Amino acid sequence: MKTTSQKKSNRLPQESKLVVPQTEPQPQAATPQSALPTPHLDTRLPIDSEARKQNRSLPTEKVLALLQQQDRRLWEMAEVVGKWIWVSFSEQPAPTVRQTLAQLGFHWNRTRQSWQHPCGQFRLSSSGDPREKYASTYPADVTTN
Repeated sequence: MKTTSQKKSNRLPQESKLVVPQTEPQPQAATPQSALPTPHLDTRLPIDSEARKQNRSLPTEKVLALLQQQDRRLWEMAEVVGKWIWVSFSEQPAPTVRQTLAQLGFHWNRTRQSWQHPCGQFRLSSSGDPREKYASTYPADVTTN
């Protein structure tokens, strides 16, 4: 069966014309300032990404030594879980503290709510709590003679 082509018209048929009624613009109600979205401010301080990358490969003992040298309070809060180091806070730390941790190679773990350092032992996330599988110690609690 052969079909014939029909010319396509750019014009709409008369009965399908769209009629838009003219209306006067309605005055908009004032939006309260609290309803407006506030822009998210980036409070991160700059870090040396190459040094951070190298620090992420350091062994646990060297990371603990750097942590103690940079900020003793962070070292006192550090928990060694297996070969990884975790630092947890009850509230969001100051930007300078976050910068120090990031520079040393720590990353934020949203699930565990702590800053973690892999100490060269990179692993995928686990479903359970690693403290159940690996030994957990606080280096500041260990007394040395």
